[in-house]
Amino acid sequence: MGDDSAPKDAIPPATPTDKHPLPAHPHPAAAGEGGHVKAGKMGLIIGAIGVVFGDIGTSPLYAMREALHHSKSGGTAELAILGVVSLVFWALILVVTLKYVFFLMRADNKGEGGTLALMALAQHAIGRRSGLIFILGVCGAALFYGDGVITPAISVVSAVEGLRDAPGIGPGFAPYVVPIAAGILIALFMIQSRGTASVARYFGPLTALWFLILAGLGVYHIFDDPSIIRALLPHYGVLFLLDNGFLGFVILGSVFLAVTGAEALYADMGHFGKSPIRLGWLWVVLPCLTLNYLGQGALVLDNRAAAENPFWMMVPEVAYWPVLIMATIATVIASQAVITGAFSVTQQAVQLGLLPRIDIRNTSESQAGQIFVPAINTMLMVGVLALLVTFQTSTNLAAAYGIAVTGSMFVDSLLAWFIVRKLWKWSLPLSLLVISPLVALDLVFLTSNMLKIPQGAWFPLVLGAGLLLLMWTWVRGTQILTNKTRKDSLPLVDLIEMLKARPPHRAPGTAIFLTSDPDVAPVALMHNLKHNKVLHEKNVILTVRTTDRPRVSEADRVRIEPISEDFKKLTISYGFMERPNVPKALGLCRKQGLKFDIMSTSFFLGRRSVIATATRGMPLWQDKLFIFLTRNAANPTDFFHIPPGRVVELGAQVSV
Repeated sequence: MGDDSAPKDAIPPATPTDKHPLPAHPHPAAAGEGGHVKAGKMGLIIGAIGVVFGDIGTSPLYAMREALHHSKSGGTAELAILGVVSLVFWALILVVTLKYVFFLMRADNKGEGGTLALMALAQHAIGRRSGLIFILGVCGAALFYGDGVITPAISVVSAVEGLRDAPGIGPGFAPYVVPIAAGILIALFMIQSRGTASVARYFGPLTALWFLILAGLGVYHIFDDPSIIRALLPHYGVLFLLDNGFLGFVILGSVFLAVTGAEALYADMGHFGKSPIRLGWLWVVLPCLTLNYLGQGALVLDNRAAAENPFWMMVPEVAYWPVLIMATIATVIASQAVITGAFSVTQQAVQLGLLPRIDIRNTSESQAGQIFVPAINTMLMVGVLALLVTFQTSTNLAAAYGIAVTGSMFVDSLLAWFIVRKLWKWSLPLSLLVISPLVALDLVFLTSNMLKIPQGAWFPLVLGAGLLLLMWTWVRGTQILTNKTRKDSLPLVDLIEMLKARPPHRAPGTAIFLTSDPDVAPVALMHNLKHNKVLHEKNVILTVRTTDRPRVSEADRVRIEPISEDFKKLTISYGFMERPNVPKALGLCRKQGLKFDIMSTSFFLGRRSVIATATRGMPLWQDKLFIFLTRNAANPTDFFHIPPGRVVELGAQVSV
């Protein structure tokens, strides 16, 4: 039978035309059928606040502090304070409000957003395969995982660091920050396998309370120096950058920390819809963040020593512990959204052929989106703990943060070009007028964050490059295998003619042969005829396809094409956000006249045992990496939910 984990003929090859990497932080806990939450408008807004805005809602803990520290005055000069608040406010307006809320959220793929959805939409818009669009999408997906590792680390550490200034504790507590943060994060990763549906209903209200706390602290301190309102004028930010010269360019990297998480607005669109996310941002999140940053600025204007850690110094002693507890809860919720987003992106990447089949488990019987991916969970946990041990403080982590997010945002802007030109049919001048400023803004933040590579920004880049290599190896390897199989195989119509001329022994029942290429005779069929010398009464050539749409309606799920009296082609289509379930889809065939009993049907899977060769295809080291990936891929029987007792596997060795 061969190696049980070798690649099967049943697995669709990676086809760049069908690719989407990512909604970034889709949290399915509150999702109803089709991924959309079933609740009233206010319920949707609160749900979006809990999931979509968790990351950006924890930025006030460290963004202002880091930007002030990088100014030439150390954040004590009046222009530095006004300038930083001004830059933060206009970053929220330009990057989040204009780019994502008002522009990119219009570019949805059947209601879904995110880099992978945008990639699939761009491929669909130009109507042909595009290597450039495919590469952009894969880069965006790889960078997302880099963000997914850093967000939990910096969020939780920045909250736990508040213990150092807590009443009755003091700076001597510093050595315990990392162990406590590590304990919180380990506990968070350990509970993932149990699912989060039971606690996710509290995410929205708790995060909404956190934003009200941010607003309350801001209002409380704005009156320390009401002149901070001047910072809402953009020219203070410009003057500050000019005053700091090249250092101002470095400061932009810290200012960008205030908008990390903005891509979640677009990525989570499919779970909550455009309107609730837009209303949540404009009515709640943006005003609360603005008030908090203004309050931090007023506090520092009134007391320059507060520049050391403006957020925690603005918390009154009487409210310190409640705020600290809420900050910790908010950072855990933000981390949970990123982790769940990584699971969702992985599922999409597997469906689109960017990654090998991975063990994906449902954690809820009623909510299809509630999934757990053990391999990704372990990878994220190891990465987060490695970051904690390496960087120790939120200040050091801030140096590593941002570059992955800016890279993803830059990819979004480039992909948007194909949407406005090919899908929306905008004129060239109008397209340039809209896209050029977005690309320029992303480039400014991206190059600014690149200056932090020696201080730690190398980490997400290395992680992203590693994942990019894995994806490219898998895509290229599956393409080589597919081409070789097609070259060495017999066209299905030719085989049928041969069988008519020399009929084999017929076995009762139905045989379903899973294959990625329905035009050639499946490997399992050829081996069954060669070694067993039998042909079943009914034979179905089954292909599972992943479309460039998030979901496929039940009416379009199956397509049956008769070839002869003995053979039929059956194509089952899924969206890139759906999990394949072959037996369930086969039940739909009854309506189209193809009837059979699933428990008296045999499923034949072609197994390919891959051997590395140095003379063709990929380099030898990459061949070995591809073989490693194939051997560790999940069993297709489980992946397609086929009854194990009905599966027959036949195969041969293939060199790449």
